Amino acid sequence: MRAWVVVCLALGLAFAEIPASAQEAEDLRREVEQLKQQLQTMQEQYLKAIQEMTERLQRLEAQPPVPPPVAAPAPAAAPTAPSPASTAAAPRPAPTISAVDLARPREPFALYERRGSGQLLFDMGVTGDFAGSLTSKAVEQAHAGSLPGEENRVFPREIEISFFGQIDPYARAEVRFEAGEELESDGSRSFNVDLAEANLTLMALPWGFQLKGGRMRLRWGYLNEFHQHDRPFIDNPDVWVMFFGDEGLVENGGELAWVAPTPFYLQAILGIFDGDNDVAFGGQTLRDPLVTGRLRMFFEPTDTLAIQLGASAMTGLTTDDKHATYAGLDAKFKYTPESWKHPLLTGGGEILFAHRNNPSASTSSGDGDITASLMRRRLAQDVTEPTSTTEFEKRDAYGLYVWTEVQPWQRWIFGFRYDWTEDPSGPGHEWAIGPYISFFTTEFLRFRLGYKHTERSGMGSPSSIDELLFQGTFILGAHPADLF
Repeated sequence: MRAWVVVCLALGLAFAEIPASAQEAEDLRREVEQLKQQLQTMQEQYLKAIQEMTERLQRLEAQPPVPPPVAAPAPAAAPTAPSPASTAAAPRPAPTISAVDLARPREPFALYERRGSGQLLFDMGVTGDFAGSLTSKAVEQAHAGSLPGEENRVFPREIEISFFGQIDPYARAEVRFEAGEELESDGSRSFNVDLAEANLTLMALPWGFQLKGGRMRLRWGYLNEFHQHDRPFIDNPDVWVMFFGDEGLVENGGELAWVAPTPFYLQAILGIFDGDNDVAFGGQTLRDPLVTGRLRMFFEPTDTLAIQLGASAMTGLTTDDKHATYAGLDAKFKYTPESWKHPLLTGGGEILFAHRNNPSASTSSGDGDITASLMRRRLAQDVTEPTSTTEFEKRDAYGLYVWTEVQPWQRWIFGFRYDWTEDPSGPGHEWAIGPYISFFTTEFLRFRLGYKHTERSGMGSPSSIDELLFQGTFILGAHPADLF
């Protein structure tokens, strides 16, 4: 009987523990839900506070700097009557100014204080771009490669020293010096240093206008405003070299830019320049200046796709005092998958049109057997010494290039470019294809390897060119933000 009583008590206690365990689990579940709600509420409060502080910071940065208040002089102590002896013996001391007071920046250099002690008012950077090629002996002898005169060599193509930054809240400036190896007309090579850019931009003109003046790379077309080391391929597209030469469009003058108040980004640029580019113009006078215009539009149809479209035109005098007109259309896109830090797919291209008045073939002073690469570099000299009997003929020429890049990993890019262009000075034309690979150790060091095959017609010998191209680029110090 006693054993049965013990068994019954044990069973009763077991069944009593089941509701207690269930009740404890329910209490824990409620506490977890409450903690989750509290965490979500705190997160929303922190995000709201961060947003409010960010907006306040942006409003403060948009305001012009307020000059520091002048400290009020300390109240003088009650004067005491000096004795005649002390007045005669102690002359009145002159006010002293320390070296620190003289060195302290004053308006309009108050930006120094914002940048921090020991820092300059502007940024400095050095960029090195080295290039090279391997090709056949025939191409080397004819200087017909993509790097004319530098076939089967490695050389410093562009060493750039840059100074840029904010002058005050209303203006910024940039100065760039470029040095590189160049082939002279007698076949020798020299290392030249040039003033590449020196310009001032007024950023706070009325009605949203900005004025940029000085020496600059024209914001014409897609490619021209990029420096050589910032371009997405090793060599320059054939149409750009044919139409404007190896250096592109670098001019002295000014550009007036305006951004329209539209839901998407729409920029209009009007420029007036001397017209110093000898290949395309060469007028070099403001009596009949080089006039340029450009429209650029940027929009994002989705969160992962960005598109830029542009249209450009310009007209000016050649060295023959004849008008030349150029126009172009360009496009670029970037596709960046969600949660990616770099674009997966990038591509774009340009189509350019040229309308020129060239000396006719019967009166041209140029060498009819000149190769395409030398013609690219010396087109102006071949057609710019007309005599009184020189006859001119109008010629229209077209050219284009398209390119695309795939970046499956952050450090590797696989690209491809296609070129097709007509000779603006004659009936010849050429096309080329070129795959390339880019490797980045970091954003400050890049290596490229590419192959290019070119076929030419009516442009001298050789008519078929194969090249292996390579490039190494490094950046020291500051560098402006990359353009889209």
